[in-house]
Amino acid sequence: MANKDIKKVVLAYSGGLDTSVILKWLQTEYNAEVITFTADLGQGEEIEPARQKALTLGIKPGNIFIEDLREEFVRDFVFPMFRANAVYEGVYLLGTSIARPLIAKKQIEIAEQVGADAVCHGATGKGNDQVRFELGYYALKPDIKVIAPWREWDLTSRTKLLEFAEANQIPIAKDKRGDAPFSVDANLLHSSSEGKVLEDPSHEADGIVYQRTISPEEAPDKATYVEIGFEKGDAVSIDGKNLSPATLLAALNALGKANGIGRLDLVENRFVGMKSRGVYETPGGTILLVAHRGIESITLDRGAAHLKDDIMPRYAELIYNGFWFSPEREMLQALIDRSQEFVTGTVRLKLYKGNTEVVGRTSDYSLYSESLVTFEDDKGAYDQKDAAGFIKLNALRLRTLAMRKRKGKG
Repeated sequence: MANKDIKKVVLAYSGGLDTSVILKWLQTEYNAEVITFTADLGQGEEIEPARQKALTLGIKPGNIFIEDLREEFVRDFVFPMFRANAVYEGVYLLGTSIARPLIAKKQIEIAEQVGADAVCHGATGKGNDQVRFELGYYALKPDIKVIAPWREWDLTSRTKLLEFAEANQIPIAKDKRGDAPFSVDANLLHSSSEGKVLEDPSHEADGIVYQRTISPEEAPDKATYVEIGFEKGDAVSIDGKNLSPATLLAALNALGKANGIGRLDLVENRFVGMKSRGVYETPGGTILLVAHRGIESITLDRGAAHLKDDIMPRYAELIYNGFWFSPEREMLQALIDRSQEFVTGTVRLKLYKGNTEVVGRTSDYSLYSESLVTFEDDKGAYDQKDAAGFIKLNALRLRTLAMRKRKGKG
């Protein structure tokens, strides 16, 4: 039931059918003043039409907020996550998950700026995004009121949404009439497609599902080589040219797209308890992950590298579940960032028909010693006879156990 004490609401607004219906619903059900916030996260669509649609729906010009967040998104959210080599359930690069805390953060900032009573999102009651948005809201403003229309209204189907839109003279794009074949969420890091034609996990996704990559079969027969430069764990250059975080990721996206890199068909475990099938495309992120692990391979100590791999699943799960602003994520981030102090250098990659392969890596801080690993004369850098004692000491407990076992059989 609508809370009539709510007078002003900040809505995360895309300009699409769902959030346009929500906008009008807030006006009619809550009789509230609506402030729209549209984030440009590099989703690849025009943002300005959202402003025009909000104006059409009666929103005052001063109540329409549109921000280009691409640089902040990559610098303060994507890059910290990639320092951890974070993947959920072994494969998913968390493209949707990592965008939600930034949107929530901006909504709260706008709410405080305009004196709003509440914030509102368009996530459904079945998905992860409702959790991610709301955990972000409460972490940043614990007394904020949250409106989640999909958990309140009776517009439980696309047909009902369309009927509401028509009854309230909400403009509807022609291709939105009838059931959409699948839903898409996108930002500079990735695109995700779910629902409708993808709900049966036994069927291969149709080619129309893929938004950001060509198929590996259609990729060039000639390999593409690229060099990525890193400073303290963050990518800073491509082929020797320094680029801003968002510009660099966009350039890697183009390389990944052209070489059929970054496709993933996944059945994942949602935080709310159900399994969900999604098709993800993360072309630049896939290249970046391989490159980052490549530079870490020569600059990270074994103990540090293995510890990072041990904590990574926990870190990835925190992001997936919406706990970006939690103390445990921040504690893990501090550990991860400390590990990146000497993760600086250049990685050379070979891109070919969906594959990303490290073919070279250099660093002024490399721990790799050719004189130690060479099969040629190492001039005393490593005395191979020392290995005998090392092995015997490590075998001591195994030998003791074996003698006890032999004694027991006797």
